[in-house]
Amino acid sequence: MDMQWFLERDAFAKLLGIRIIEAAPGYAKTAMDLTDDLKNGAGIAHGGAVFTLADLALAVASNSYGRLALAVTSTITYVRPGTGSTLYAEAREISCASKMATYAITISNESGVAVAACQGTVYRKDVPYTKETAGAGDKA
Repeated sequence: MDMQWFLERDAFAKLLGIRIIEAAPGYAKTAMDLTDDLKNGAGIAHGGAVFTLADLALAVASNSYGRLALAVTSTITYVRPGTGSTLYAEAREISCASKMATYAITISNESGVAVAACQGTVYRKDVPYTKETAGAGDKA
């Protein structure tokens, strides 16, 4: 499933160099190279960068049905320092109802070592959201 158009609309994710690796209904995998600009004072992945990687995976997975979905809550637990050359976030749907959906997002490094666990819930609006409809009106 091609969701690259979604990334083109997310200026902040692009600024951090986040990429969409895979997308399917209710699922997404994103990646971010861990450059020095994305590290904190301790020399590990900055928590904000890790959260942004997870947030984009949540956004892609939840918007993959062609209906506008907006996060209403997200929590993250950092379980290990973010090290390595690349971090990945995989969002998997836990539940999807007519108005709300919940996702589990796992963030890991290129060796598969878990760095953080995130859970996000989205509100599903009755608004089409596809490559063709995105930007029409630009009001969420």
